[in-house]
Amino acid sequence: MTALTVHQTARPTGFPTPGHFRFVASPIPEPAPGTALVENLYWSVDPYHREMMDGDFALHAPLEGRALGRVVASREPSLPEGELVFHRKGWRTHSLVTATESRRLPRYEGVPLSAHLSVLGGTGLTAYVALTRIARLREGDDVFVSAAAGGVGTATARFARLLGAGRLIGSAGSPAKVRHLTEQVGYDAAFDYHEGPVAGLLTNAAPDGVDVFVDNVGGEHLAAAISALRDRGRVVRVGTVAQYNTPVAPPVVFDHADVVEKSLRLEGFLVRDHTDVQQELYEFAVPRLLDGTLTPDETVVDGFDRIVEAFLLMLRGGNIGKTLVRAAS
Repeated sequence: MTALTVHQTARPTGFPTPGHFRFVASPIPEPAPGTALVENLYWSVDPYHREMMDGDFALHAPLEGRALGRVVASREPSLPEGELVFHRKGWRTHSLVTATESRRLPRYEGVPLSAHLSVLGGTGLTAYVALTRIARLREGDDVFVSAAAGGVGTATARFARLLGAGRLIGSAGSPAKVRHLTEQVGYDAAFDYHEGPVAGLLTNAAPDGVDVFVDNVGGEHLAAAISALRDRGRVVRVGTVAQYNTPVAPPVVFDHADVVEKSLRLEGFLVRDHTDVQQELYEFAVPRLLDGTLTPDETVVDGFDRIVEAFLLMLRGGNIGKTLVRAAS
């Protein structure tokens, strides 16, 4: 038996292609003292991976990302065989992890394992922190979300509704996604940003403005939202997918006086700085997953050999909700 890892072979300009990646086979590693061997079951592919391809990922070395799997051999007492764990040594079929590099997953009967990489994982934690810690969402707040059909966008809307938000407005990249947002996720209004200037589309969807903007895109969306925000509005910056594949994108242009005159607050964050909120997220989300008031939005691609395909599909907007890769059964 062999292990497979994915290496990045070159720095992309614009959108990456399959040629920027290579699958590498090697013997399955043996755990050294203090480590455990994990056979991975699910992998997360995320927009931030594209940004890291510009220099954070080393070339000709295994890529890393969120994954979860089962311990199959261990020389670390705190990681016994059979335990399900989360770790960040993804993009490989087998990973060697230490206790500090992994987290044992709680077992919730009736909750799908994939949820630990979507609404219970980094994606859900990002949405939950954005609303509860950064935006400090108040009951009745109207919320606008960019890239609303993605993993963070769908989780943000579902959480915001459960937290008592007012109207939810989302932007997406196709009519099918817009329908999904309003018919399945719970958005009150949504628009396809290809149909015209975002400022005009947002004004039509939220003529009275919004209180909170959760931004996964940047660019034109950010400028439009700042104009639409009411007094003491809050902008939560999660990501900037508008420039991940266009590094020379022009800077955002907006009326900076709005920030002062409307007492706006703009704040970004990294979810890795809020891991202390993980247990709170479980307490909030797990009962709702079990009673059906919370539903994960996931696009699942089967087979590790399709992980690059899944990543490129996500970058091109071919997913709804969180994009996951599942080990072939």
